[in-house]
Amino acid sequence: MENCDRVLNVGASLLRSMRWRRYAFHFKWSSVSRSLPFPAALVVACVLLAVAAAAQSELDTLLEQARRDEKTGDYPAAARIYEQALALAPGNLEVLKRLGILEQTELKFDGSVARFREVLAADTKYSEVNFYLGVSYFGKSDFRDAIESFQRELGTPKPHPRCHYYLALALQSSGRVDDAIAELNRDLADHPTDADSLYQLARLHKNASLQAIERLKAIDPDSFQLHALIGESYAEEKHYPEAIEEYRSALRRNPGAAGIHFSIGVAYWVLHEPDKAEPEFEDALVENPDDPMTNLYLGDIAVQNQRFDEAFAHLQVAEKAQLDVPQMHTLLGTCYQARHDPESAKRELLVAIKGDPTAPAPHYLLAQVYRELHDPDASARELSEFDNLSKSAPNQAPHPRGTTSPDSK
Repeated sequence: MENCDRVLNVGASLLRSMRWRRYAFHFKWSSVSRSLPFPAALVVACVLLAVAAAAQSELDTLLEQARRDEKTGDYPAAARIYEQALALAPGNLEVLKRLGILEQTELKFDGSVARFREVLAADTKYSEVNFYLGVSYFGKSDFRDAIESFQRELGTPKPHPRCHYYLALALQSSGRVDDAIAELNRDLADHPTDADSLYQLARLHKNASLQAIERLKAIDPDSFQLHALIGESYAEEKHYPEAIEEYRSALRRNPGAAGIHFSIGVAYWVLHEPDKAEPEFEDALVENPDDPMTNLYLGDIAVQNQRFDEAFAHLQVAEKAQLDVPQMHTLLGTCYQARHDPESAKRELLVAIKGDPTAPAPHYLLAQVYRELHDPDASARELSEFDNLSKSAPNQAPHPRGTTSPDSK
């Protein structure tokens, strides 16, 4: 009889929690179980469970129908179904949540806030409701309540995956830029390929940079720092002649500033003026003899001028720093080939190809190396690959003795 009581109470609890009016049974379950013989009580228990299961099935059917209407964009129809579900199961938290999300989708933020608050009044950590409440507050430009809701969501066992991102938007809108950047970085730690967070992070940093430039202008419109920053801005926009002019102005105001000669050298390099780039890199090398990128650029220029011993010395410095740039291995392969060391050249060129399979130059050089190693089939295969890659990217195919810009990767 104790087991029968338990089954009766489970069925009754299901019906009471759903509050289905069409299945309302108004009697005391425990007294019924005691007044009935065990077989009859068991039958009643089974009936109750069957009724509860039927009620839940009907609710699931309504929710599925509402989902279909939402997917087709028929929001009024979906709203009517949710209202019907609420009439059958008043206070059902999942129905209230989904109706609130629907109202949010229709930009009815006041209504959605009311739905979500009703859910949270019954369960403060109901799945993702704090997040959706925060989104509704954000839509109302109520950033303080939005931030609080998102922070509560992050305190739940399984926060919504977009919570850090939307919290960052709310923080940014309320003027808390540093906190917004921190949230975006947290989101990217969990979702490294989140394009939205990457975009917002880049935009915040760019805006901060522009604001800093304006503040520098107010302090001193002819300062070294301002010219250097404007030069970097021009370089990022690929306006290299203008960048060089700004860098020169910066040097006139601070001749000993480190890093400016390197930036001028890179700008000249991109403009295909290695003769002007080389002395700038030489000046940069005086500032930092072990800088791997400076040595790499100088090694590349030396290779183009067939000064292979000089190039090899620079490239060894870059290699010692474990610089992860495929072009470095292409240049080293060229130097080894000039030193009549085809096995070492082969090793470097294969590393270069692994690092950048789309670069034509290492395949051309490797074809020459295989020819020196008396492997005509491998040589023909690499030459064919060079031709295919050159045709697919004719504007990017470098001269076989050179490379693309070392920082182009």
